[in-house]
Amino acid sequence: MELSGSAEEREASSQFVEGSDEVFGFGDDLELNQFDGLPYSSRYYKLLRERKSLPVWGSRGEFIKALESNQLVVVSGTTRTGKTTQIPQWCAEFCLSAQYQHGVVVCSQIQKQQAVDLALRVADEMDVNIGHEVGYCIPLENCCCSDTILRYCTDDVLLREMMSDPLLEHYGVVVIDQAHERTVSTDLLLGLLREVLIQRPELRVVVLSVPPASDTLVAHYGGVPHLHVEAPSSSEMVYSSGGRMESFYAALRLVLEVHRAKEPGDLAVFLASEQEVSCACNLLAKEAARLSSNLGDLMPVALCPGHAGICPPITEGQNKSRRVFLSCSQSEDMFWSVGTVNFVIDTGVEKRYVYNPRIRANSEVIRPISRCRAEIRKQLSGSTGKCFCLYPEEAELPAEIPARIMEANITSAVLFLKRMEVAGLGHCDFISRPDPEGLMQALEELDYLAALDDDGNLSEIGIIMSEFPLDPQMAKALLASCEFDCVNEVLTIAAMLAAPSCFVDPPFGLETEAMQCHMKLYHPEGDHFTLINIYNAFKCSQREPYFTQEKWCQDYFLCSAALQTADAIRTELTDILKRLELPLSEPAFGTKNNTLNIKRALLAGYFMQIARDVDGSGNYFMLSNKHVAQIHPLSAYGAKAHKLGLPEWVLFHEYTLSDNNCVRTVTQISPEVFIQMAPQYFFYNLPSSESKELLQHIMDNEGSGSTKRRQKNHPAITETPKESEESQSYDRCVIQ
Repeated sequence: MELSGSAEEREASSQFVEGSDEVFGFGDDLELNQFDGLPYSSRYYKLLRERKSLPVWGSRGEFIKALESNQLVVVSGTTRTGKTTQIPQWCAEFCLSAQYQHGVVVCSQIQKQQAVDLALRVADEMDVNIGHEVGYCIPLENCCCSDTILRYCTDDVLLREMMSDPLLEHYGVVVIDQAHERTVSTDLLLGLLREVLIQRPELRVVVLSVPPASDTLVAHYGGVPHLHVEAPSSSEMVYSSGGRMESFYAALRLVLEVHRAKEPGDLAVFLASEQEVSCACNLLAKEAARLSSNLGDLMPVALCPGHAGICPPITEGQNKSRRVFLSCSQSEDMFWSVGTVNFVIDTGVEKRYVYNPRIRANSEVIRPISRCRAEIRKQLSGSTGKCFCLYPEEAELPAEIPARIMEANITSAVLFLKRMEVAGLGHCDFISRPDPEGLMQALEELDYLAALDDDGNLSEIGIIMSEFPLDPQMAKALLASCEFDCVNEVLTIAAMLAAPSCFVDPPFGLETEAMQCHMKLYHPEGDHFTLINIYNAFKCSQREPYFTQEKWCQDYFLCSAALQTADAIRTELTDILKRLELPLSEPAFGTKNNTLNIKRALLAGYFMQIARDVDGSGNYFMLSNKHVAQIHPLSAYGAKAHKLGLPEWVLFHEYTLSDNNCVRTVTQISPEVFIQMAPQYFFYNLPSSESKELLQHIMDNEGSGSTKRRQKNHPAITETPKESEESQSYDRCVIQ
């Protein structure tokens, strides 16, 4: 034990008293941890010295005073200021001073890996056990207990917690970190918490952001304390100019030039998209193999949040190798624990997906990064490093990161807000109000899915749909599978689509071999069925005594982490079905009746995403938006088109407006089944087209007698579809 008892150490470990650092000494023997009652370890004092050197430490007294006398406090500062690790600890001291009468502390993050890393670091600094006094809760993993006083979680996890605890009464302080990223979940939290504060005067909310986004937050909330943490001096800046594609290759050339110069330190390279990160990783790996051994190893590391298996934890590297972190937007804060990055290369652009409600599709947009994101990146190399900005110094960058709620499909968000109305929180004070057209499209889609009643409130089906962490269309398909006795298979499809893609980019030169391996798993009915094939084969590999699941995935060019995530999601969805007392089904994959029922269940949710091959050559006309697209080359139909032929009618899961305009994850359907499953008022609202006339002709030819039988067997086609669905199809669905 280090028991030097210096004044500095005693002061920093003091109790929380009236916004000042009141010193309490070691006593006769050892100083005890105020959170667990055990003596501090020697590592605590070592980390304490590091904490006191952080820029945010100087604002400790000011922050404590602001927290005592205000419900909401805004703190701004870029990365490496220490605000994300220190402020939640001070909030924990605040709750301790009240003996946790009003609750404990929760701190939201936008990335699950960062929530885990921060919890581990803060538990170390507080000298307590992870999973006890400090814990984390991320999708599919909960490392907390009843004794947890400081909890890190993702913003979507905290948002879903509000469904069962609308006023967040378990918490005394809610810390919203990375508010400048303006994710949909963070914006919803910030909007709902304002009403929660009115109903809970004892609650405290701390918002952590970066300038100038913090100024927008202060203006929105009006008159709240705003603490600004000064960042350390930035590194040397080098600006350049060039075209969009030139910046990608210029960044890779700079990496090699820095490495050849033998200057110490790792590199952080920010590219536009995950596709560019993957491409750059392969190119640098090839170039590194050709470099002289005298230069040392060059190790490209892909760092893309939300992409399974591609986001390894960042640790201190070996002296003989230089790491090149290849990343894109929303990952800047993941470098908080790395002190070895001396060079930053910023291309200054990012790829964003902007949703167009008129055509119900995303568009790929390449645009300049915001000024606040550029400032964050400049700080990563420290005061002694160098930042290469591959754009002109006079370039006009937008001040803030655009709010995702203005650019994303908000159907899931509207379903959640409708659920909050049921829970008693009927008002969300948006920082940026959603686009009215997008809001109307979301309400229309929920109405088509029978999630709303005639008054615009959530129906019983809508309440059940909101219980699932899925998009509303997939939630509806899963509910329909209960009626069609194919729950086992649709569970697998839902889990595989909710998880990251299980297909990995093959190494250079192995593309043909990877395609041949994937073709062994393809299913003739379509990509949704292929996903079931892959999952079932993955589960079968668990029982093989001669090789591991990881080896099987490697042999088939599949991502083991993504499949493990899908397996965990499937287990979670199964638990929700059991909790709601919804029927499960025995596996029947491969039978003719099961195949038809899977398609019926999928169409119950995805009847809005239907396309028809209008000329027999793969030009698919989408009925809802009158756009034309091709099937993605990696689809089962793309690979086996010469053998299977292209289906005339398909259901697709995803369509993005881009250079190649492809529909992804497609399955063959028959127009007769589509007519059975689509609500009649949706069909009549489709824009006029030759394909719609063909469907109308099929309906007319069936005759009145068969139409009546179809309406009886499939209530979705009746004049009052929601009433029939609720009374006939879902009378077994009981909310517990």
